[in-house]
Amino acid sequence: MFAIRCCFLCLIAVLAFAANLKKDIEFSRPGGVPLTLDASIPEGKGPHPAVIIVHGGGFLRGDKQTYVPPLFPPLTEAGFAWFSINYRLAPDHKFPSQIEDVKAAFEFVLKNAREYNIDTRRIALMGESAGASIIDYYAVTAKGKLRPRAVVSLYGVTDWEFNRDTLGQLSEGATAWLGTTNLKTASAMTYVKKDTPPFLFIHGTNDPQVPFANSPRMCSAMRLAGASCEVLTVEGAGHGMGGWEKVPTFQVYKKKMVEWLNETMR
Repeated sequence: MFAIRCCFLCLIAVLAFAANLKKDIEFSRPGGVPLTLDASIPEGKGPHPAVIIVHGGGFLRGDKQTYVPPLFPPLTEAGFAWFSINYRLAPDHKFPSQIEDVKAAFEFVLKNAREYNIDTRRIALMGESAGASIIDYYAVTAKGKLRPRAVVSLYGVTDWEFNRDTLGQLSEGATAWLGTTNLKTASAMTYVKKDTPPFLFIHGTNDPQVPFANSPRMCSAMRLAGASCEVLTVEGAGHGMGGWEKVPTFQVYKKKMVEWLNETMR
């Protein structure tokens, strides 16, 4: 385990030389709560395509450096700028506070695009677990220049009523986050329409927390509406990239993710 961790830290260090890594940049202060992000900017002329990354943690925990680090190396190697963000957590901050935080991060990247050498026409969103639920909702409701060019959604809840009925109850985190919010109102699938940005859904078939059917059901709704989407099925995978890192065959998602982003934001 120690050797594996050392190798991972070495890889991060190597990648840091290929990109300008800036940490703990404040991008918003809603209600006096400071929100920060880490930014990795490729060397070279640019402007570069960018990805805003939103972590999971059941809406109750986590930050910009938990759960999502496996996403950093493939994006850096492929020449993407990335911004991994913090957001306000439940139960102190309920829906839609986190949607507003993603919007603030998107506005920050747009406003500072020249400083970070970002192509404002090629900004994608990427989230996992709770973070995926947040970005899914944001992407299908965002308008104008605040709409992402593409969305990579890893094992998020797209329909809260379906998730509750399938599992028999809402999770502790979802209950704390949603409070008295109507489940249909909080579900990304409710707002799917023709101009919904392209989605790549990545989901394991053995996910005990967010049933796999969440992803293909939303993709089917998108296609019916005339929008574009794909589902990358990770056979046998459970919930969370941390577990996926231990199984070489699960790593196919990283290559597919990068290829899809390059093609979609070309």
